[in-house]
Amino acid sequence: MIDDLSLASRLATDLDGHFEQLVRTYHDCLFGFALRLTRSREEAEECAQDAFVRAFRALERYPAERRRELRLRPWLYQITLNVVRNRVRRPTLVGVPLDGQLQNGLADREEDQPEMVVLHKEGSNSLEAALEGLPTRYKTAVVLRHVQGLSYSEAAEVLDQPVGTTKSDVHRGLRLLREVLEPQLTLQSRN
Repeated sequence: MIDDLSLASRLATDLDGHFEQLVRTYHDCLFGFALRLTRSREEAEECAQDAFVRAFRALERYPAERRRELRLRPWLYQITLNVVRNRVRRPTLVGVPLDGQLQNGLADREEDQPEMVVLHKEGSNSLEAALEGLPTRYKTAVVLRHVQGLSYSEAAEVLDQPVGTTKSDVHRGLRLLREVLEPQLTLQSRN
């Protein structure tokens, strides 16, 4: 894995030759971020692709020196966040799968056994529902910091706000999540 400074330097000298490396380096992160915000694999994939198209077009216009100094990670997250926000504003058609996957037999690993899958899914669904219930401001800050692993300063850069505001938004988001999830965990531990 190449670091941001080296990749930015390479993009400054040969954008066409190194852009694919940028995509390979950041695709999964940006897709995961978009997925958390859109809750749709198809929408998330389209958002990630659109973000890379926008990034390429912007990089084409930037002089080499600006590309070399660019902080790629927060810049790409900011583009992705803007793409998601723009897509949310416009109406979309809801896709319905025509054929589902069928699985027969039992899984080999314990974590793939039906009981474990259901337990994991229930916990994941509770967290997803609680996260979805947060105001967008807090949800985005929490996802950037604790799901995507950005530093507070990177998250603040993505959100275009001071670091202190970002820390506050993350703290409030986590507090709201705790308020929703703790009663559920207490009930589950009693059963």
